[in-house]
Amino acid sequence: MHFPQLIHAIFTKSNSVQHEIVMQIRLPRVLMAFIVGGLLSLAGALMQVLLRNPLADPYVLGISGGAAVASLLVMLIGVFTSFLYLWAFVGSLFSMLLVMSLARSSRNFSSLRLLLTGVVIATGWAAIISFILSVSPQHNLRGMLFWLMGDLSYARFSYWHLLILVIGLVISLFLAKPLNILARGEITAKSLGLNTQRLSWLLYFITSLLTACAVSIAGCIGFVGLIVPHMLRQFGNNDHRFILPGSVLLGGILLTLADTLSRSLMAPIQLPVGVVTAILGVPCFLFLLYRGNKK
Repeated sequence: MHFPQLIHAIFTKSNSVQHEIVMQIRLPRVLMAFIVGGLLSLAGALMQVLLRNPLADPYVLGISGGAAVASLLVMLIGVFTSFLYLWAFVGSLFSMLLVMSLARSSRNFSSLRLLLTGVVIATGWAAIISFILSVSPQHNLRGMLFWLMGDLSYARFSYWHLLILVIGLVISLFLAKPLNILARGEITAKSLGLNTQRLSWLLYFITSLLTACAVSIAGCIGFVGLIVPHMLRQFGNNDHRFILPGSVLLGGILLTLADTLSRSLMAPIQLPVGVVTAILGVPCFLFLLYRGNKK
């Protein structure tokens, strides 16, 4: 479809096939790709401050693993599959609460303890995922693997997801100044009177909700939350009043382009969008690392 035809299909109310394809299939998928990319990038930017590690990823604390296990169990049983996004969200929240309760079992809370707890939980989820895949019937494996690699084929536009992204961005912008202080180090933040433990738990809760929402829509899509905030920091501006909205915008654009490539590279075969983000993300990340080391 050419660009003039696209504009005509969008703004002309008719019962034509082109209008139905654009308004009912293409446009909702583009909007959901942008929302998921924004959610992952915003979660990545917050996670990198939370763990004081510019290479942190939204999935590092096992949130996606809980969503994957819940979704795969529903696919395996074959019941309530129409509410797959809801089960993915429930699995993500369960994993989040599990990591929070285990990390808080000691009074000596730290970002390192939170990270190690999340990594252990993520490893446990990975083992359960391998077990589910090994006992699943052949006719279910393709759908399961596509979901695990990230897939926007069944994403449907919802104002709730957009509202979660907007609320998450607004709350994060209110925390921009404390985030700038926390990024300088926990000791410096405490010396300036910042309650680092309360801020860390708030960041973890927001990041988990954003990640859970993204995973419930499109499955496990990697590299977006890792690459985008790191890319913005390469411009030399570490102010989170710039990084947070920039991450949402750039992450949404990146995943929208990746989803377009996933549908067109090997058409009519459709690739999982997570495969495309990995193909684009690996060389991009290596370049950013090389540039950072050179500086």
